[in-house]
Amino acid sequence: MHRSCYFLLVSALLNLPDRALSADHPNILWITSEDNGPQLGCYGDKYAVTPSLDALAAKGMRYTNAISCAPVCAPARTTIISGIFPPSTGAEHMRSMVPYPAGLRMYPQHLKDAGYYCTNNSKEDYNLTKPGTVWDESSPKAHYQNRPAGSPFFAIFNSTISHESQIRNAINDKDRIHDPAKAPIPAYHPDTPEVRKDWAQYYDRVTMMDTISGKQLAELEKAGLAEDTIIFYYGDHGSGMPRSKRWPYNSGLNVPLIVYFPEKWKHLAPQDYTPGGVSQRLVSFVDLAPTLLSLAGQEIPSTMQGKAFAGPQQTPDPKYVYGFRGRMDERYDLVRTVRGSRYIYLRQYMPHRIYGQHVDYMFQTPTTRVWETLFKAGKLNEAQSLFWKTKPSEELYDLETDPDEVHNLAGSPEHRAVLEEMRQAQQTWAREIKDVGFLPEDEIHTRSGEGSPYDMGHDPKRYDFEAVFAAANLATSQKSSDLPAILALLGSPDSAVRYWGATGLLVQGSAGLESGRAALIKAADSDPSDSVRAVSAEVLGRYGNQDEAARALKILVDLADQTKHSVPVALLAANAIDYLGDRALSAQDRILELPMKPAGKAERIDGYVGRVLLTLREEAGVAAPAQPAKAKRPKAK
Repeated sequence: MHRSCYFLLVSALLNLPDRALSADHPNILWITSEDNGPQLGCYGDKYAVTPSLDALAAKGMRYTNAISCAPVCAPARTTIISGIFPPSTGAEHMRSMVPYPAGLRMYPQHLKDAGYYCTNNSKEDYNLTKPGTVWDESSPKAHYQNRPAGSPFFAIFNSTISHESQIRNAINDKDRIHDPAKAPIPAYHPDTPEVRKDWAQYYDRVTMMDTISGKQLAELEKAGLAEDTIIFYYGDHGSGMPRSKRWPYNSGLNVPLIVYFPEKWKHLAPQDYTPGGVSQRLVSFVDLAPTLLSLAGQEIPSTMQGKAFAGPQQTPDPKYVYGFRGRMDERYDLVRTVRGSRYIYLRQYMPHRIYGQHVDYMFQTPTTRVWETLFKAGKLNEAQSLFWKTKPSEELYDLETDPDEVHNLAGSPEHRAVLEEMRQAQQTWAREIKDVGFLPEDEIHTRSGEGSPYDMGHDPKRYDFEAVFAAANLATSQKSSDLPAILALLGSPDSAVRYWGATGLLVQGSAGLESGRAALIKAADSDPSDSVRAVSAEVLGRYGNQDEAARALKILVDLADQTKHSVPVALLAANAIDYLGDRALSAQDRILELPMKPAGKAERIDGYVGRVLLTLREEAGVAAPAQPAKAKRPKAK
């Protein structure tokens, strides 16, 4: 009798509604989308058609100052999963792979400690190795419906329909609902039929994304879980159009973020939460993991660099949030961003590279190609031309008066105080997180050894941050008066400082060569660091005499062989060869023979040197090498 009652009780518990068994923890649903900014009706965009997300915003709250930290998917998602800035973990480059910091965990692992069933459907794209099992399910079939009875869930459903690639592919006529003639064109884009078509199709894809989001919300409602579930919707960075995606302007970082807290869980809501309301709080992707742990009642690890904006551990509004840009596919760059409520500041650490470097994937979009063609033909105005020119060291924009960010106020006397404050904020942030992005990519790996770049960056014996950071700021000042001090950097015992010394001379062009000719020849020939050799050789190759250029080209072709050197070194050298232009023609045969793939494993970066080499082939009018035929898959039985 007693045993029968026991089994009846167990059976009854197993069949209780989920809300009774997970009463202590809210379910949490994230609906995410790719490559779209706040081009939604609820954000005041009259061209947008987004009824599902508009309805969510009407009962929830939308953030107007949310940013993704990174303007491209892999480092943005790496920020979210770790709660740590990728420049701190060494994971800023698109794409890359580095070890996770020793002893730390990703946020789903903390949620599972609280009893959550964690699912991801389905994109991961992390630049960090996973420290053990992270998700209960991570696949196109992952779903909260698969959770054990009584378990609260955390679930992500990610839509790819608004991705950059969908702007330029075929779309059904029934989905073409936006008139290109009415498309809003930002001041930096030329107004052409191609550009209008791309923007219109982008909005078409956002509408399709909204439909998918609506179905996911309806599914939650049908399951009877809507009033037990906290909902977040956000896009993973700005639109997939050029100068949004990949660029840490507001156009590339600003994302839609809508949150909904049902009545049952309003005590966990942000302090400024109002149904149908708007929050001006500055929020960034590094804040998402701490916020989740706050909502789940888990202690936020001190190593997480974000701040919770909901739950019992929420913090006061920050004054600034931060963004970054590292290598984008096959092209190197280094930018840091500070975003306030009104102004955005950018510090360019590779000002000698144009904004619109040739990233193959970006150039597949018709807008990019026609934009460059018009620039070369001299048919663009000043705002439209900037993307194809080299960069100032600092940029400052007033987002209230200049939302398209085309009027740089860095030289404005009236804005000097704002500039200096935001410059200081960027420097303080870099110090706090121990930004390892100031190391050449090869050294991020070699200095870390078998460990993580994060741990290396916090070890002053392996990374003298202050010395390297000071060198980077000096080298990229673009001030001729700094040339003697920049040249002195080449005598440092620290290879990263020498790297910035060579970079500083490259930034100064012919004047840099004249100031440091002998030191550059020595560095290109025999510096222990291949990264220093590559940059020094680029200076000689671009600005030296005929003999110096030939000598430099030979060094660069050797370094660009990724069967003999690391992929980051080969990529640095291949880029340098590309920037030599006609000065590289004498070595064309040797360049065309360079290996397209590395000899060993190079996870997530093994195709980037090949992309630069393909660009060099196209510029030389040489066909791409034949690819080996793929083995046919056996027919399914």
